[in-house]
Amino acid sequence: MRADPTYFNSVVQSLNNAMNNSNNLAAELSSGLRVGSLSDDPAAATQSLRLDGTIAGIDTFVQTASGVSSRLQMTDSTLGEVVSQVTSAISLAVGAANGTLNSANLDSIAQQVTSIRDNVLSLANSSYQGSFLFSGSQGTTTPFSLNTTTTPATTNYQGDSNVQTIVTPGGQKIQISLPGSSIFGSGSSGVLGVLNQLVSDLTSGAPTANISADSSALTDALSTVSTQRSVLNNSLSTIQSTSTYAQTQEAQLKVQQGSLVASDPAAVATGLQASQTQYQALLSVITALQQDNLFNHLS
Repeated sequence: MRADPTYFNSVVQSLNNAMNNSNNLAAELSSGLRVGSLSDDPAAATQSLRLDGTIAGIDTFVQTASGVSSRLQMTDSTLGEVVSQVTSAISLAVGAANGTLNSANLDSIAQQVTSIRDNVLSLANSSYQGSFLFSGSQGTTTPFSLNTTTTPATTNYQGDSNVQTIVTPGGQKIQISLPGSSIFGSGSSGVLGVLNQLVSDLTSGAPTANISADSSALTDALSTVSTQRSVLNNSLSTIQSTSTYAQTQEAQLKVQQGSLVASDPAAVATGLQASQTQYQALLSVITALQQDNLFNHLS
């Protein structure tokens, strides 16, 4: 009787294959992933990598949007206080223009308007997390400075005119800042300029017609503040809705990615059991061959 010298090697190779298959299936069952490397499924792995990039981009936007939203909320709160302060100044100006007040009354109103002007200036120089809200892109530059050596005083803008934006995952640009000069003016213009003029007219005893004109100018300036505030409010609303949509899209993409690389636990468990059964059968064959060496029967 002549034994096939390749038979034993063939059985050993089959045993090794069964063991490797069992190990791979056990790892897949443990991780829940059928695609662990490019070689497992090149098409699925490539698509999963593309989804990784898209998901990462969405996640970055959502995190950035959260910080931007907080900043815009702070900006809105600040401008809301500006509106309240300027509304009070208009009321004082209207009262001062009625022609029935004496100089002491006008001086008192002048002091109140000066306090309002200083409050508005402080609000215009507000910062959030170390960055000024109204200096354009010059976050570390104090936006406004007051020069009281002139009559009336002047408030100078020291930021720039750059408008900052945030880009959504879909490529849309959303405005997230306004130059301070477009809200508060600069020099003798804008709400700060009008407040300076009103303080000067009240202090110098200017005709009531001048104070009345200041009141009208202050009303126009307040309208500008409110209009610019609405621009940023619209941006805030857009960012929040876009962020909510992006998070929903991200969740859907993660589900899609999971379906590409996830394994079927039941099928894997069945395959693993079959592979282990095959391994044990082959191991029994090898054991038998080792115990009964066929070469002992060769004549």
